[in-house]
This record gives sequence, C-alpha cells and structure tokens, in this order.
Amino acid sequence: MSESDTVTGEASPVRKIIHIDMDAFYASVEQRDNPDLRGKPVAVGGSAERGVVAAASYEARKFGVRSAMPSVTAKRQCPDLIFVKPRFEVYKAISRQIRDIFAEHTPIIEPLSLDEAYLDVTENLQGIPLARDIALRIREKIKAETGLNASAGISYNKFLAKLASDHRKPNGQFVISPEMGPAFVETLPVGKFHGIGPATRAKMNALGMFTGLDIRNQTLEFMNANFGKSGAYYYWISRGVDERPVRANRIRKSIGAENTFSTDLTEFDALVAELRPLVDKVWRHCESTGNRGRTVTLKIKFADFEIITRSRSVAAAVAGRDDLERLACGLLEAEMPLPKRVRLLGVSLSSLQVGGDSEPQLTLGI
Repeated sequence: MSESDTVTGEASPVRKIIHIDMDAFYASVEQRDNPDLRGKPVAVGGSAERGVVAAASYEARKFGVRSAMPSVTAKRQCPDLIFVKPRFEVYKAISRQIRDIFAEHTPIIEPLSLDEAYLDVTENLQGIPLARDIALRIREKIKAETGLNASAGISYNKFLAKLASDHRKPNGQFVISPEMGPAFVETLPVGKFHGIGPATRAKMNALGMFTGLDIRNQTLEFMNANFGKSGAYYYWISRGVDERPVRANRIRKSIGAENTFSTDLTEFDALVAELRPLVDKVWRHCESTGNRGRTVTLKIKFADFEIITRSRSVAAAVAGRDDLERLACGLLEAEMPLPKRVRLLGVSLSSLQVGGDSEPQLTLGI
C-alpha cells in the first residue's frame, strides 16, 4: 500500500466519494493552447533523443505511448509523435483553478497530483443529494472554465471511486453503488487493482489468484502470510471494503519510486539500469508539484527480504534529475559488492521544500 491508512472490515455509514481525474491533463493543456497540436499525437516531456514521456495525448496512446515510457521508445512506436516541453507553472495554475471548483462543493479534498483528487461529498456545501449530480456539475464547470475534460468515479469508498473513474474515460463518469461493489470487484483481474504492481500480480497468479473473486476466496491469515502488511488491504478491497478516509491538506513528506525485479540482480550496471527509470519517475513528480528535496535515500531489498536503506543529505535542494541520479548511484556504488542478490530497488527524496500547494506522500511502483 502506498498510504498509511488502514483498510478494515468494520461497518460505517455509507459515504459519497468522488474521484476526479483530468483526461490526459498536460497534453490536453498543450492542445488547448496550441491549435496546431489538436488531433495529433503529442507527448509532454523530454526530447525524442533523451528523457521520458510525462504525459501522452489520446491520439498518442492509440500507438501505445504511455507516461514514464522512454522517449526513444515512444518515438519508435509513433514516428509522428510531437514532443512538447512541459510548462509546469501553467499546469499548476490550472490545477489550483480546478481545486477552487472542488471547494465550492466540499472542503474535504485529497489531491493525489495536479490532475487527480478524491472528494468526500457525503455532506456537501450545495446540499445536492446525489453524488453523481455533484460530479456532473464539477465536470461541466471545469470544462466551461478551463476548456478541459475530466472523468469522474463515484462510489462509497476511495478504492471503488478510483476504479469507477477509469471505467468511462475519457470525459465520462460512472457510479459503483454499495449493491454493485462486491460483484464489480470479483470479475476484475488482479492486475487492474490499484496498488497491485507486476511483481505482486505475478505472485498472486502463481498462488492461483487471477481475479478479485480468487482473492476473496482466501482467508485473511493466508493473505497476511503471503503479502505481509498489504495482505489485509488486498483481503478487504476484494470484498469492496475500504475505510480509508479522504484526507484533506495532507503534507507530502517524501517522493519515492520502487520496483521489484522479475529476476534477482547483483551486477552494478544492471542495478543502475533499473535505478534510472525510478529516478525519472521521482523527478517527474518533483517537476509536476514544484517540490524539491535535500535528502536522497536508496532502498535495497535482498532476495531473502532483508531491507537496508542508505541516505545522503546535501546543503541545498537537489537541483536536477541528473544530480538525483548521481547521488542515488553514489549510494549504490558505496555498497558494492553487494553480499546478496537484490530483489528490489527504491529511490526517494525527502526534506522537501514545498513549492506550491502541499501534496500527499507518494510511493510509486512501476
């Protein structure tokens, strides 16, 4: 789990949770502001020769271009792809405008990024009885004021609301009611569960779990034994249960990315190759939020599940992506040769200096 909130099976009053997700946000802003880009495959991010894709338009996605994809790979898959330099100050200004629209309906807003947020509208400021009507009003006002499309998911908890917002993308909304929740989850492939990455999916598949129903058929003890602290989370969400609150004004403590390898590694060059996309992802979130940090931490999980962390703090905030890579690689190099095979690497940046609205803590699996 990327959040510290617990998920339990305790009964609680039915809540009204909306998950708003802007459609291809960065790319849509660029297409809005430059008519020549409309209807064309656009990637926001690094140049075609170097870097990664921060966002892709829907035209580009048809060719398989995705965020976090190396630019050279994206260009190979879509030769007509147009690269646009990101304008994060513009994106941040629009994000604040969108959050002001949210605040007309509820003060309980949990931003996940510049283009995504949870809203608890159980008790909303406009007295609108149906959450689906609130979501529609929000989407219509976002379109009227910014010219951009948003999708929305409406449900009784955060997990299902996020699933619902994916269900009608782009520019749509979907409701998962309490009556629908368990049945909706039981047919869902485990790889579609938010919080389950490729390595966990592979482990679940090896244990005979391919759908939400397969997880639901396991005992809590079995899930805890095989998945540690996350076992209870998987157990309850497979039943459509998620009691995590929408937490307003969360302060980001760190930005991190980690990845579990399909094969254990020991060689420095192979580990550095795995480290670089993690650095890319951390830095992309730094740029999108305006946050900078002074402490770089390297996390190493060995094949026997022992975990070590190594950190280095610098006097001034890390200024660029290459500086972050240099510091992370330096921490790794200092541990070489490693005593055991490595199963997972992680990189995080902390001691943050917030450059704008505070954001939630993120740990990003890829």
